[in-house]
Amino acid sequence: MPVTPRRARPASRSPGRSAWRWARRALVLLVALPLLLLGVLAGAAWWTLPGEKEALRLAGLSAPVEIGFDDRGIPRIRAANDRDAAMAMGVIHARDRMFQMEMTRRGGAGRLSELAGASTLRLDRFVRTLGLRQRAETDLATLPADARDMLEAYAAGVNAWIRARGRFVAPEFILLGEPEPWHPSDSLLWGKVMGLWLSGNWRIETERARLARVLSPERMEQLWPSDDSLGRAELAALPEPRRLAALLGATPRWGEDAPLPPSASNAWAVVPARSATGGALLASDPHLALQAPVLWYLARIELPGGRFLAGATAPGVPLVVIGRNERLAWGFTTTHSDTQDVFVERLSGLDTYETPEGPRPFETRDERILVRGRPDEVLRVRETRHGPVISDLDEEPPGDRVLAVAMANLAPRDTQAAGLLALNRARSIAEARAAAALISSPAQNLMVADAAGGIAMFLTGRTPVRAAGDGTLPAPGWDGSHDWTGWVPFDAMPHVVAPPSGVIANANNRVQPLGSPVFLGRDWYGDWRFRRIGDLLRQRERHGPGDFAAMQADSVSLLAQEMLPLLLSPPRPAGLAGEARDLLIGWNGAMEPGLPQPLIFNAWMREMGRLALEAGGVPEGAWSAGPEFIRLLGTAEGAAWCGPEGCGPMAMRALEAAVASLLPGFGPDPAAWRWGEAHRVRLEHPLLRFVPLLGNLIRIEAPTPGDGQTVNRGGMARDFSHAHGPGLRIVMDLASPDGVLAAIATGQSGNPFSRHWGDRNAGWAAGKVEALPAQAPAKARLRLDP
Repeated sequence: MPVTPRRARPASRSPGRSAWRWARRALVLLVALPLLLLGVLAGAAWWTLPGEKEALRLAGLSAPVEIGFDDRGIPRIRAANDRDAAMAMGVIHARDRMFQMEMTRRGGAGRLSELAGASTLRLDRFVRTLGLRQRAETDLATLPADARDMLEAYAAGVNAWIRARGRFVAPEFILLGEPEPWHPSDSLLWGKVMGLWLSGNWRIETERARLARVLSPERMEQLWPSDDSLGRAELAALPEPRRLAALLGATPRWGEDAPLPPSASNAWAVVPARSATGGALLASDPHLALQAPVLWYLARIELPGGRFLAGATAPGVPLVVIGRNERLAWGFTTTHSDTQDVFVERLSGLDTYETPEGPRPFETRDERILVRGRPDEVLRVRETRHGPVISDLDEEPPGDRVLAVAMANLAPRDTQAAGLLALNRARSIAEARAAAALISSPAQNLMVADAAGGIAMFLTGRTPVRAAGDGTLPAPGWDGSHDWTGWVPFDAMPHVVAPPSGVIANANNRVQPLGSPVFLGRDWYGDWRFRRIGDLLRQRERHGPGDFAAMQADSVSLLAQEMLPLLLSPPRPAGLAGEARDLLIGWNGAMEPGLPQPLIFNAWMREMGRLALEAGGVPEGAWSAGPEFIRLLGTAEGAAWCGPEGCGPMAMRALEAAVASLLPGFGPDPAAWRWGEAHRVRLEHPLLRFVPLLGNLIRIEAPTPGDGQTVNRGGMARDFSHAHGPGLRIVMDLASPDGVLAAIATGQSGNPFSRHWGDRNAGWAAGKVEALPAQAPAKARLRLDP
């Protein structure tokens, strides 16, 4: 019988080859999976970008709204009425800045720790203690009906975009999930936060109190030189310095965790007779913390009958904050009047405190703070008749007394939103004055110019009238002796209307006239920027919009010119300090990026202040030497701060210390140092900056001119980087409907993957402004239908 041949058995694979095959597959998998994940993330990020042609149905619109975005991402909204425009503004703010709005809302509500963890607890505790969210909700109910209606319309627009895009409304929400609906009271939180950080006097009072038992009254007065005050609080009421230091350490400080720095701004206006265009001109550049995206969002709204609004909006708010309409232009600077006081309350029991009428129980509430990665924290908040108890933030508060803070911006019935709406609708100086009277917080100088040629500056915000004292130090709260008895009447404030010179300017300088019966405060910032603006305005009889823009970019420091005689007064030191000193001879104080002198001067200022405070017995970290104090050192009155050696020798030691501090970072040749290497603006995303690689990729960075006392203000962090300044510059010409020139420090978009994330930074850093005309080719369109 035939035999079937047996099939040959295949040769077995060697163990080595099989292992290599699996290793290769594993390697491919290890490479492919991250690439696949990266692709998915890139696709998701791309999906968050708005399209070039979109449409959205929006219930509540009275008519279709057309929105065209130019090549810079700036929208032109064409709406049938103000309410439709507010709804459209809600849509485009959510489209371009939803995560920024979310961070503002969380910051004002004390909910940052839900995202950021324990790093923001100090800020959340402080904000919860002040109760900004509760106060915003209460204020909403008391607003006039038309202001509430605008806020509701805006919220409807925001929420329509959220519903349409879900978690793809912005890249941050891909992981965080769809944002919560926007509420009208959320828009009021923006004003509450601004009111808080633009009026930080309570902290100065507490810092002074900490030093009150260390320094003589004369030295105390000189830490921040001022005019004569109206009275002083009694020192016997103050807790011990150790407890005050602990309280200060438990509350937010800018540069560490507070969202806004000590702030400043410029604004000036001229009448048509001083204008090259035949119309009144107004320039405004508010100085706030710089991050990406910047606070401001440019927009233009076209309405029937030739009406329009153009300028800078703030995401979260449906109105133009700084800008113009067809008849009126406006801008703001911070008054820095004293609208906050700390009161020392004596306890009369576990849950009561003393008042002139006898013991009174605290008002209390519990605040639950959710903290990412940690258990929830429950904060017990107590309030007195003066305001919230801030000393409870200290882990070991004084046993027999507490510190409560009174803030004008916490007072009920805040009508800021109604005032801003009235300002958007105002058509004359008289109507602007009526609007200013409604802006109850914060204390600001409102600069206005109208098409009839008028100019004015109105002081907004509620300013307290004190029964006694000047708010210099914490005051006794138990006897009513220093209580607030009301508000300064609006008509009594030192407004300026139609000045004979035809010019008005303010750069946070003193606005309280000498001898005025109205007391606004004792602490006023130096007037170097104000005087420089005056010098520039006097250089020509008539100015055009381009001249105003050039003034906004000016970087000459009058403070540097004033302080150079002290710096150069001692004999020339040996070595590199002598070489650095030689560079300052003949320097005009220009803070330009390509020069070494600004770096040398600012490092010297810092060391001079440190040495003088040390010699004067001020504990380290208890007080920051501001330029007002350092200017004092160049006078006979301030010589006592420099000790037996005098301020000349101290100035030389400060220069030597400054040069030594700069050597490691800038090299051994002072002539080769450059201000722009240190003074760089770094605009970073508040959360994504912590993501490796991505944080570097999306950072917006550039060398910039200026310092803290130049018109082109470059407020500095410890490393001299440009941390706060004019995130917006705007010039408005009432001679033309197209008379708006503006620049912002980042781009229009808050999406780091958008081409408009940082595309305006280069022009801004160079001091350029761009027109915002009514007509511009649309690169993208969005139609809203009822």
